[in-house]
Amino acid sequence: MADWDIKKLRILRTLHELGTVTATAEALHLTPSAVSQQLAGLAKALGVPLLEAHGRRVRLTDAAHLVLRHADVVFAQLERADAELLGYLRGEAGRVRIGAFSTAIPALVVPAVQELRRTHPGLAVAVREAEAEAAYELLAEGSVDLALSLAAHAPTPRDPKFSRLSLLADPLDVALPAGHPLAAEPGLRLADLAGEPWIFGSSGPWSQITTAACENAGFVPEQAHAAADWNAIWAMVAAGMGVALVPRMARPGVGAPARGTGGGPGVVLRVLHADQPRRHVVAAARRGSEGAPGLSRVLAALQQVAAARAGARTVPADGGAPPDGPPTVQSA
Repeated sequence: MADWDIKKLRILRTLHELGTVTATAEALHLTPSAVSQQLAGLAKALGVPLLEAHGRRVRLTDAAHLVLRHADVVFAQLERADAELLGYLRGEAGRVRIGAFSTAIPALVVPAVQELRRTHPGLAVAVREAEAEAAYELLAEGSVDLALSLAAHAPTPRDPKFSRLSLLADPLDVALPAGHPLAAEPGLRLADLAGEPWIFGSSGPWSQITTAACENAGFVPEQAHAAADWNAIWAMVAAGMGVALVPRMARPGVGAPARGTGGGPGVVLRVLHADQPRRHVVAAARRGSEGAPGLSRVLAALQQVAAARAGARTVPADGGAPPDGPPTVQSA
């Protein structure tokens, strides 16, 4: 294969544009002899004559014109590469891969991606649903660049492999059947539901979250039904089969900050008062990578969405003042 030297190709293109070795040397801050030497080296490397005598001057051979046609394509591609590289360095181009748990995708990731597509269309974001254990395995092996999980299942802030950023304190509301006696109870507390049949997963994070929240409120929940799918939970609550804790990020219409109390047909969502539990959402990146421009753009967009959700006030069913203020988004 011929040796296509970019520097020498630029000299050939300049000679074609300016017409003389002297003008080419002046434009490129070289001596005429250096121009001639560089072009002689290029001709030798390509194995074709590039210049021929034409009176007291030289002109390009047909082979040189053929070379230049391909060189023009190469230079145009290099210009595009320079532009894309500059965009990457500014965080305006490139690709960032996110692993996130299911409810975080519509609540946080999708709105962030929509905003980035508007403000930084050259920055591509690839999303992969993954619960905490899988997400951190993907992050460690380099298959994703960012992992979103609940703080309880994330590496500690002292983990040397990962940097961690707190995104959101997600309140947990309670889903009640529409005709439940406590559906309109003023100042409803989690402790008021100690005697109710509960619906939550048989194992995993949501089982642990529900059990811990109820125990913190002073009782152990009686698990009447086991389900992890939110559609199944909504259906059972609507049928009067029990009550359930619901993260605000999992509420219907989660693409926008939740307002009101409706959880769908037959379900009332109530904001809890004094003993309202929360789950904490964090983002993690491989330590040292969080400063990469594209990743920084994505993290900033996620923080913006999280702050908007945290600042949205939810109206309790009893018409009282909202019990929860916006949590602070801060670095862990």
